[in-house]
Amino acid sequence: MHKPDGVIDVFLQPGELYFGDRYTRIRTLLGSCVSLVLWHKAECLGGMCHYMLPSRRNHNGQFDGRYADEALHLLLKEIRNSGTQPNDYRISLFGGGNMFAGAMTQQSIGLMNVNAGLELLAAHGLQCHFKHAGGEGYRNLIFEVCSGDVSLRQPSPQQVASRQYEAKTP
Repeated sequence: MHKPDGVIDVFLQPGELYFGDRYTRIRTLLGSCVSLVLWHKAECLGGMCHYMLPSRRNHNGQFDGRYADEALHLLLKEIRNSGTQPNDYRISLFGGGNMFAGAMTQQSIGLMNVNAGLELLAAHGLQCHFKHAGGEGYRNLIFEVCSGDVSLRQPSPQQVASRQYEAKTP
């Protein structure tokens, strides 16, 4: 993907979020973590979070992007600060992959993260317009705020196993 002049490239680590304008590209790599991507077409504004866990028990008053509920709170604060309304954003959810092949259970952290994101959006009266979640392995995600385009790459389990084998062979 070609980077136009003047566009800042932001890579989110787990627990981080970013909200920007048309001159922003946001990237991340997700395993069991989840990203919420919000895009306002008319204003060319958007944001992404990369949360690791659904919530925490002891909230000390400081919001932490590692937790779904707090990451969404921080994104909604950015939206309000921009003078726009959350309902005017197209919202997508990505991630929640099972990182341990064959160990998919009802209680996998990826599934809990996906469910937390969907439940939080519903609790705030927001609609998830697109979802690419679950399954096995990681996802590489790139969000172009200027166009709203999201580029997603998720290697198949066979591709990941092949790469691991190639890395181990002399």
